Amino acid sequence: MQDTRRRLIERGYKNPVLLLHPLGGWTKSDDVPLPVRMEQHQRILDEKVLDPATTVVAIFPSPMMYAGPTEVQWHCKARMNAGANFYIVGRDPAGMPHPDTGENLYDATHGAKVLTMAPGLTQLEIIPFKVAAYNKHKKAMDFYDPDKHEDYEFISGTKMRRMARNGEMPPDGFMAPSAWAVMVKYYQSLK
Repeated sequence: MQDTRRRLIERGYKNPVLLLHPLGGWTKSDDVPLPVRMEQHQRILDEKVLDPATTVVAIFPSPMMYAGPTEVQWHCKARMNAGANFYIVGRDPAGMPHPDTGENLYDATHGAKVLTMAPGLTQLEIIPFKVAAYNKHKKAMDFYDPDKHEDYEFISGTKMRRMARNGEMPPDGFMAPSAWAVMVKYYQSLK
């Protein structure tokens, strides 16, 4: 996020602010509940993974519809109507698996591609989110370099939830330790 902030300042924005806007509406029963996610966001701010002075946390009261490209457009347009100038689009449209193979239906850049073609988004600049993975040599999250594929470990949300359920620790540098503790506490409470 610091890189994006620096680029916006270079473009003349005096004080760019990150809107961290987690979904607050309905989600599937196996998703992490909003209060737990909000506690994780607070820990990320407490540990200064994101700068608390330039980050606004506000709940987006929409349900998660798991609707792929349609939902990507809804999320983006809703933020635009709320006054956002930029939108950082994530890795995929709601992680939709193919019903037979379980593989992702969309590639890692599909959400950004959909938004660049969507009508009515001319007032908003789309910032594609670079694919990130755990860099085993740096012992930190890093932008993925396909030329050094063997240096990276992809830790999916499914794998993360399984680790938390089992009380396992992720690799050092994967997540703010206090945010991970929130997730482990939640999954341990379900037993």
